[in-house]
Parts: sequence; C-alpha cells; structure tokens
Amino acid sequence: MYQFFVEPSQIKGDRAVVIGKDVNHIKNVLRMKPGDKIILKNGCDNRRYICQVAAMDESGIGCNVCSVEEGSGELPSKIYLFQGLPKSDKMELIIQKAVELGVYEIIPVMCRRSVVRLDEKKEKVRLARWQGIAEAAAKQSKRETIPQVINVMSFQDAIFYSRCAKVRMIPYELWEGMEQTRKIMGGLQPAEDVAVFIGPEGGFSEEEIQMAMEDGVLPITLGKRILRTETAGMTVLSLIMYHLESG
Repeated sequence: MYQFFVEPSQIKGDRAVVIGKDVNHIKNVLRMKPGDKIILKNGCDNRRYICQVAAMDESGIGCNVCSVEEGSGELPSKIYLFQGLPKSDKMELIIQKAVELGVYEIIPVMCRRSVVRLDEKKEKVRLARWQGIAEAAAKQSKRETIPQVINVMSFQDAIFYSRCAKVRMIPYELWEGMEQTRKIMGGLQPAEDVAVFIGPEGGFSEEEIQMAMEDGVLPITLGKRILRTETAGMTVLSLIMYHLESG
C-alpha cells in the first residue's frame, strides 16, 4: 500500500482526509479509486492508519479508517547528521539516503572548505526543496515520521547544537586505527542519541577537527580509503543502523 503523511487534525475517529499536493498524486498519478487502500501517518507517533478511499474530488480524498497499527520503522535512537555543505546535487542525494537509513535530523553545516555559499534567499529555497526530498524519502521507506532539515549552521554552532547527543563522532581521514571506531559503534545503545559530523568535498580543516575534539566529539576512521562526502555519511549511518537494530 502507498503511504502518505497528514496532519493529526486530518484524522478524526474513523474518518480521515488527505489534502494538498497528495490529492493530485493519488488521483492522477497513482489513479486510485474509491475502495483502494492507503496508509496514513500523522508524523507524530508510530501509528499507521490503514484507510480505504471513500470519495475524492479536487479539494481532498475522503477515507474510512479500517484499522490502526503500531509501526516499527524508526531506529531506537535519534541520529543527527551534521553534513558539511556540499554542492546541491550531492546534498539532495545525501538527504534522500540519510532518511532511508533512519536519520532523525539533518543539519547542513557551513565549513571552512565548503564550496557552496548560500545567501538568505537561496537558503530558503534550498531548504524547502531539501525538506521535500526528505518527505518523499520518508514516504518511500515507510518511515513513521518525516526527518527535518534544519537551517544551515556555522561549524561552531553545529558543535554546540550537537551537545544534545550522548554519542558524538567525526570521521577524519588522518585518524588511524579501527579500534576506536569499533569501540564506539559496538557500544551504541538504544535510546542514546547520536551525532555524526561529515565534512564537505574538501574535508574538515585541522582547526575544525581540533575544535570538535576539544568539545568531546570523538574522531573515528572509516578505513584506509578516502571516501567522498556522499559516501562517508551513508557508511556511518549504515554502521549505526546495523548496531542499533541487531540487538
């Protein structure tokens, strides 16, 4: 069944309504008809509302709620991805895959070596597009909630913001030995929030690494090969997902 996100107010008792851009998608792209079933989620909890389409017009899709299930599409910990701002096409791929891998929040970070520089107008447009990509990926991967893409932060502000997480790590190409990587990954526990810092195309500067370490962010290595920024994030998130869900 196809899945869509709605506001909590759009589900009342045994009735639900879909409005907005999803109306066109359901009617004209998927060509669904009354009697077809869809999954609705309110983005606030783990409940899945199994609904049957009852009526449709240009203003909305009316549904009957057939049953309510407890979902299980979320990781047991909140994962914060602090992504050094790369070129826009790479950022879109990173957001899509990070959402599929269970990230809770994506924070674009303006690093010293970031090539892209966004003014206020461009940032607003990019954030809207990035959030749309996050929502589409959440639908596709049957997430219970839509991860948020936060406003672009400076590296210093990102370090401060990351203090909400109990475990903080930063892959660094000059860090040697897998012992710390194995220790951190192997020690991850459900309900412990995790912050991951990934550098832009040019990587983090030595000053940024030093600033992070002084604040308690732990450096790790991802092996002997140098990974692209879009690959590094996926690698770390995959490791975290494995360790959190293999218990």
